[in-house]
Amino acid sequence: MRSWIANGESRRQGWRRAREFGVPPSMIESATARRVAGDWAGACAAAHVDVDLNLRAVGRAHGRGFAAMIRADLRRMAPDLLRWHLPRVAPDGLLRPGLTMTLARYPGAAVHLVARTAPGWAAGGQRISLAVWEPRSRDPGPHPRARPDRRFRLDLHPHLWAADQAAELRERCGSDGWRPAPEGYAAHRWEAEAAILRAAEGRDGPVTVRLGGGRRLILGEDRPRRADRAGDPAGMVLPWAATWVLPDLELLHAGLITPDRLHPLVAAALAPGRSGAHYPTTTAPTPDQAGEHCPTTTAPTPDQAGASRPVIAMLTPGRSGIPGPAGTNAGGREGERLVECRGEVHRLGLVDGALRPLDHGEEELRREEILRRLGGPQLPCLAAITGQGRRPAFLDEVRNRLDHGDHDGALAVAEEHLGPEARLPEGELRDEFAAAVEERVRHGMFRAGLLSGEPGLSGKVTLGRLGRRGRDHRTPRRARHFQPATSIKR
Repeated sequence: MRSWIANGESRRQGWRRAREFGVPPSMIESATARRVAGDWAGACAAAHVDVDLNLRAVGRAHGRGFAAMIRADLRRMAPDLLRWHLPRVAPDGLLRPGLTMTLARYPGAAVHLVARTAPGWAAGGQRISLAVWEPRSRDPGPHPRARPDRRFRLDLHPHLWAADQAAELRERCGSDGWRPAPEGYAAHRWEAEAAILRAAEGRDGPVTVRLGGGRRLILGEDRPRRADRAGDPAGMVLPWAATWVLPDLELLHAGLITPDRLHPLVAAALAPGRSGAHYPTTTAPTPDQAGEHCPTTTAPTPDQAGASRPVIAMLTPGRSGIPGPAGTNAGGREGERLVECRGEVHRLGLVDGALRPLDHGEEELRREEILRRLGGPQLPCLAAITGQGRRPAFLDEVRNRLDHGDHDGALAVAEEHLGPEARLPEGELRDEFAAAVEERVRHGMFRAGLLSGEPGLSGKVTLGRLGRRGRDHRTPRRARHFQPATSIKR
């Protein structure tokens, strides 16, 4: 089920990063608790899935029975499981942008329940949306590819998004007797999956397997044959989910992940009896989580509300079990840290929300700052503060969490290291949080229809992390421009 062409270790490391940051444990726990309580809309909100459908409007257009079928699918859907299995791209394992994927098709009407990902320039927050698509609809919404993709479809693979069919994963991925393939192909499942596709389409004929790099393999003839890009028949295409080996299966076989780090429903299918230690799923729902509703707009989730938090309020290092900055000791009073400075032990503490040396006078600090700007050695107390605030050692973890939309998780990491009520100083750490907020604002403008296509030629917007080439070789930030949908195009 990979969606990038890179092979071998780079592909597995990309999926490992996606499994580590793409669906955090807190999201799984919250979404599961709400789903079990019957609150499918609350589960979607917890999994950062926007609901762009109205069951009442669907009932008026197609009848109450049709709306009841969609409601039943929404109730059995595990949105966190859907996010877990969606296709991703290298190198950071982010959601593949600009897709419209069918989750279910309904008899008697050409209507699909679809899941969509935003285009790359509006993918801040890594949010997914649910909608109902029908061919006669003249309003595709803001998404550039509103029509379902025949290759990226999940209606033939409900075990990848429906909680009541997740146990079928072991059989459908062919984990029994599976051996690693050099390029990640699930060739041992192609014939069986092609038969499922033909039965669903109600016709016979060749099935095209897209191998990546413009290569095609045609199944269903006397013998499988390769075809070039122009040789793809207008017939059936094997879905992406059936073309590649399940990433979790590869990671388990390579020893890059343990069952307790998998999604609980995935672990129960692939490693029964050896799962569930890492992701608690039995949290009791709060009273406001009970019941069912179908919102036309989704209320801000906790991580959205956290975007405007001006300070980092948090646990004290040492009390939370997390070490303080390098060269420091969290053995002082609450909120204070100790650092070795010129043969003595000095204290660092919060003054007006900023981490400051407590055992140096203002005049001495001014002299040391002038010396630092002239290229001289830095005072150890100031070096500890500068290193943790401007470009800290935990910056990569914060960046990865922000890349995958886990704003609360990134904030918690920064809080645990910087101390209680600390403000973010100027530097790369602050820039990352500012860029994440900016990207999510752009996503909100995209959903509201205020951005028309790829950002245009008026109004400068910083690209932030979107478009970077990975954690260890990121390209510099580039300027992007956007053009409001109401402006006149030349």
